[in-house]
Amino acid sequence: MTRKFNGIAMIVDDTPGNLALLSDTLSEAGYRVLVATDGISALEQIAYLKPDIILLDIMMPGIDGFETCNRLKSSPETADIPVLFMTALSELDNLLRGFDEGAVDYIVKPIRPPEVLARVDLQLTQARNLRRVENALNNSPFSALAIDSSGNITWLTPGGILWLDEFLQKHALTGKHEVGSPLPKPILEWVKQYLDFADKSESFESYRTGVGFLVKITPCQSTGEYLLVLDRHSGEWDLDLVRNSLGLTFREAEILMWISRGKTNKEVGIILGSSPRTINKHLEHIFEKLGVATRAAAVSMVLQRQQF
Repeated sequence: MTRKFNGIAMIVDDTPGNLALLSDTLSEAGYRVLVATDGISALEQIAYLKPDIILLDIMMPGIDGFETCNRLKSSPETADIPVLFMTALSELDNLLRGFDEGAVDYIVKPIRPPEVLARVDLQLTQARNLRRVENALNNSPFSALAIDSSGNITWLTPGGILWLDEFLQKHALTGKHEVGSPLPKPILEWVKQYLDFADKSESFESYRTGVGFLVKITPCQSTGEYLLVLDRHSGEWDLDLVRNSLGLTFREAEILMWISRGKTNKEVGIILGSSPRTINKHLEHIFEKLGVATRAAAVSMVLQRQQF
């Protein structure tokens, strides 16, 4: 009977008894096992064969487990490998430091094989699911990126890079768009308005970045980041046509466009950088110019003048 292959697991421990127990346990469960007795030799092996998961002892000669983990997480080639610390130290400070260095879980010695297998299986499943999602995003035209609370990019898809390329070109801007770099200035200013005034527990749409460009921002509660979904909007209004045919100002045409998408005065104010009171004043002028009394009637008049 062929044994199921579950992946490659690396064990890094300077105690022969631990290496033997863990190696037997993981091998019998269908893992290919790599072993190292110190951090330096582990890093050298990983340069040739990347494991799917690492079980890492904390107290070792040379560089300890903390430093080994730090080096792994500092390299783009190995940062995504889940690391489980193994330690006989039960002090909270040591366990917390392990998570600070990038570990996803820990195993307290003495080692219990059923617990090891359960934790390894769980972390590998989570890591593989995450890679599937990232691969799906990276190989699709879906445009998205994540930012921190300062507006710096923390993650983006290839589609997001193309979207930003088009945005910069459309607005005659220059700049970088990679992890660590800030958003283009017009989008960054809008994001700061969102962070200052919007309800950060809900998603918020949207920002008119130019003809055919929209952004939707959603808070990621667990990471403190914000996800920006980027779109080329096929139903963009011809604002110049609306303005000229109905005798409106460009700002009044913009407000009508957002009202047609169900935005409140507060939301339109955030999008356009105005107060709700100012938006309401603009609406009063719009109603007067068009000879209508309601938002629905104003939007209906626009729809009669333009095809989408």
